[in-house]
Amino acid sequence: MRQVVTAPPRRRRAGIPGAGPVLARRRGMTLLKLKNHKPAHPMLAPTFEGHGPDGAERATFAAGCFWGVEAAFRQIHGVLQTAVGYTGGHVPDPTYERVCRHGTGHAEAVEVWFDPDQTSYAQLLETFWQIHNPTTRNRQGFDLGSQYRSAIFYHDAGQQEAAIASRDAEQPSLRRQIVTQITPASAFYRAEEYHQRYLEKQGLKNCHLPGP
Repeated sequence: MRQVVTAPPRRRRAGIPGAGPVLARRRGMTLLKLKNHKPAHPMLAPTFEGHGPDGAERATFAAGCFWGVEAAFRQIHGVLQTAVGYTGGHVPDPTYERVCRHGTGHAEAVEVWFDPDQTSYAQLLETFWQIHNPTTRNRQGFDLGSQYRSAIFYHDAGQQEAAIASRDAEQPSLRRQIVTQITPASAFYRAEEYHQRYLEKQGLKNCHLPGP
């Protein structure tokens, strides 16, 4: 069962209308979900063929429980559309229950469509590093399991280069080694509707995510 711990909001700019206050950045607590006893070794699934708003670019991130991660990205000016789902696994059409049983290899992830004239991939990367602990492998706070791994799923060579440079720039500020995976994007399976914009639907202000 998920437990949400609130924290004071922090954000510089408004994002998607109605998204609500953003999560706090690091050093929070997250909720206890299901424990993973066996790390997954995911295989790439077929490339996802979805499309977003006209002129938008796509980015995909995994940073722990996808409820709060989605809420954070929705605060960024220039983010047009988001969805939570499962990616990086080897089983087609996974469900939340199957992912939590640790047999599909998927990560809980957020797909972000953004207008490159209003925000940049670099800004999304900055937010990504701020809202979670990239030094804990298959864990965010009390959430344990490979579905909570830290990962950047790049969609082209430019995103790959930017992700690597961003990681290398972030490392000196951390005491421990970054374990974030930087890997090609593969099939993204939209999660069940009750997971979409979960915090907004519940009237929750934020979900405090952990940091180093």
